[in-house]
This record gives sequence, C-alpha cells and structure tokens, in this order.
Amino acid sequence: MFKILLITILIIIFVLVIFSVAISKGYSYKHTVDPIDSDQNHDRNGEDEDKFNG
Repeated sequence: MFKILLITILIIIFVLVIFSVAISKGYSYKHTVDPIDSDQNHDRNGEDEDKFNG
C-alpha cells in the first residue's frame, strides 16, 4: 500500500514540474507583430468604400 502511495505522489510531483516548466516557457516567449504598411491599408480602405457606394 505504501509503495503505491509513493509512486502516485512521485507521478503527481513530476506532472506538476512539467506543467510549471511549460507555463514558464509560454510566458517568457516574446511575441512579435509585423508592421502594417500604410499604403496597402489605404488602398484596401478605398476599395471597401467603392464597394459600399456602388
């Protein structure tokens, strides 16, 4: 009985450590966003306005 309890506790501790490492890596990841080209954005807006007007 004690052997099963010990194995269960070790598995729980292992899962908690792996979970903590994964969460830590996720929060430390640096996200980047590509800059928006203002000329392309202006052209798209003009096309959208023509669709609504016509």
